[in-house]
Amino acid sequence: MHRDTERHKLFSRRMAVLGGGKLLLVSALVARMYYLQVVESERYKTLADDNRINYRLLAPPRGHIIDRFGRSMAINQENHEVVLNFEGAKTTDVRATLEALTTMVPLSDKDKRRVLREMRRRRSFVAITLKENLNWEEVARIEVNSPDLPGVSIDVGQTRFYPHGREVAHVLGYVAAVSEKDIDGDPLLELPGFRIGKSGIEKIHDLALRGAGGTSQVEVDAIGRVMRELERREGQAGAEVSLTIDLELQKMVVERLKNYSGAVVVMDAHNGDVLSMVSSPSFDPNAFNTGLSIQAWQSLISNPLSPLTNKAIAGQYPPGSTFKMVVALAALERGTVTEASEFFCSGSIELGISKFHCWKKHGHGTVNLQKAITESCDVYFYKVARKLGIDRISAMAQKLGLGQKLGLDLPGERKGLTPTKKWKRKVVGSSWQQGETLIAGIGQGFVLATPLQLAVMTARLVNGGFAVRPYLTRSVSTQTNTPVVDQEEAVSLGIDRQHLQAVTDAMASVVNGATGTARRSQIKQAGFEMGGKTGTSQVRRISEAERDVGVLKNKELPWEQRDHSLFVGYAPLNAPRYVVSVVIEHGGDGSKTAAPIARDILYKAQLGNSARPGVAPKIPSIDSDTA
Repeated sequence: MHRDTERHKLFSRRMAVLGGGKLLLVSALVARMYYLQVVESERYKTLADDNRINYRLLAPPRGHIIDRFGRSMAINQENHEVVLNFEGAKTTDVRATLEALTTMVPLSDKDKRRVLREMRRRRSFVAITLKENLNWEEVARIEVNSPDLPGVSIDVGQTRFYPHGREVAHVLGYVAAVSEKDIDGDPLLELPGFRIGKSGIEKIHDLALRGAGGTSQVEVDAIGRVMRELERREGQAGAEVSLTIDLELQKMVVERLKNYSGAVVVMDAHNGDVLSMVSSPSFDPNAFNTGLSIQAWQSLISNPLSPLTNKAIAGQYPPGSTFKMVVALAALERGTVTEASEFFCSGSIELGISKFHCWKKHGHGTVNLQKAITESCDVYFYKVARKLGIDRISAMAQKLGLGQKLGLDLPGERKGLTPTKKWKRKVVGSSWQQGETLIAGIGQGFVLATPLQLAVMTARLVNGGFAVRPYLTRSVSTQTNTPVVDQEEAVSLGIDRQHLQAVTDAMASVVNGATGTARRSQIKQAGFEMGGKTGTSQVRRISEAERDVGVLKNKELPWEQRDHSLFVGYAPLNAPRYVVSVVIEHGGDGSKTAAPIARDILYKAQLGNSARPGVAPKIPSIDSDTA
C-alpha cells in the first residue's frame, strides 16, 4: 500500500510538471500571437502593403533653352525605350531574356555586358534601359512578344533635341547618360535613361535645367507586374534658360564660316551680351543623346580640325597685328609716343645680329601712330615696343582683357598669355630677350589670345574704356520666379579718352581710309560703316635664305603652314554698339579672308538690331576725360 501511495504521488508530481510546462508553452504562444496580431499589427500591415504597393520616381521634363527673342534652341521630344525590371530575377533568366530580345531589336554584346554589369551595381528596384529611341515597328514587336519577355516593358519618356544642331553645338553643349563619377546622391541620376549636361550651357545650368522628380504609387502583383496606378504626383519641370544669343545672327555666322576652320565672337560693346559665338567645324549634339558609335567618336576626336573644341574660348592664337592697338595705347598712356611722333620704316630694323622685317618689303617711309595702325607698319611697333618694354605692354593687355579668364558662363575657357619677364624666368627658366619684346610688339612670339578675348579687347577700346565682361545667360526662369542675370556695372579702366579716340580713329581709317589694309571690306551703306584692324599671324619662321629668293605665298604652302587670318571690328562707326572678332585658322592674309567675313557679320548685326531686347547698358557717364 505504501508503495502504491508513493507511486501515485510521483505520477502526480510528474503530471503537474508536464501540465505546467504545457501551460507555459501555450501562454508563451498566446502572448506571441497577441504581440504579433495586436501590438505589431500596424507594422505588419504596412509591410504587407509595401509588398503590394510600389513608389516610383518620375523624371521631370528638362528645361528648355531659348535665344534672346524666345526662339527654341533646346527642347524635348517623346522617346520610346525598352527597360528591364530585374527585381527577383536570376542572371541566367536575364541572359535568356536578352537573347530573346535581340531577335526583335538590335542589342550588341557590349549592350548585354552593360546590362549584366548594371544588375550588380544598381538597386534591384531600379530598372535598366536596354534600348532607346525605338521606332513604332520595334515597339509593336516587343509588345506582342511581352509574355515571353519577363521583366521587359516599354517606357515612354522624353529625349533632348536640338533643332539647330551644329549651329549652336559649342554654345549649348549636349546631354548624355550618367556615368558613375556623375552620381552625387540625387536619386534622379539612377533613373533609366536619365541625361545630364556634359558641356556648354547644358552643363553650366544642369541643376536648374534638371528640375525636381515626381512620384507614382502603383499596385503590383506577386511577381512585380504593375496592375494599376494609384496616385501620381508630378515633379517640377526644369527651368527655362534664356540666352543672349541671336539665333538668326548665329545661323548667318555659321553659314559664313562653313568652308573655314576658326571662330567668331559677336558682342554688345556696352553690356557684354554675346550675340553670336561660333566655332568651326562643329558637331551634331543630338548624336550624343541618341547614342554615338565608337567609329563616330573616333572620327570626332581624331579630326585635326578639332570639331569638339570651342575655339572661341579655348583656341589660343597669336593675335598678330590686332595686338598693335594694345601697344599703341600703352605707349600713349606712358608718354613714350604721342599721336604726332614719327618713325622711319625702311622695311626692317636691326637688333644686334638679328633683323626684324616689316610685312612691306621696302617699308612705309615716315610713319606716325595713325598711319602705323592704318597700314599696319611692323617697324613702327618694333621701335615703340622696344622703348616700352614687355612688362608695360603686358599690363595694358591685361587691362583690356587679354591673358586672363573673363568669367564667361561656359566651361573650358582658356586664359591665353601676355608674357612678362617674371613669367619667362618662372616658366621657361631663362631671361627675357629684347628681341622677344619686338616680336611681342606685333602680336607674335609668346603672346596668345582667344577670339573671345579679342572681342572683349575691342569692346573696351570702343565703349569709352569701360571694363565690360561677356555674358551668355540672360535669365533662368522656374515655375516660381525668374532670376535675371545681374550684369556687373562696367567700371572705368582709367584710360585717357583722347588716347582711346586716337586709336579708334586709326581703326576707322584701317577700313575707310585710302591706304587702310581693310579698305576693300568697307560697308558702303551710310550709317552702317565699320572700323577695325586686320591681323596676319605667322605659324612658321621665315628664314633669311627664303627672304633672299622670295617668301613663299600662303597658297604655295601646305594648309597647316599658312598664316592665321584675323580681324577685330566694330560698328556703327560713330556710335559703336557691336564688336566682332574673327579668327580663321591658316586663312592667310587678314585683309583678304577675315575682314570680309567681319564686314558681312557686322552688317547683319546692325540690320537685325540684335541689341534691341537686351539688358540696358550699365555704364557710368563718360563726359569727362580720365587720366
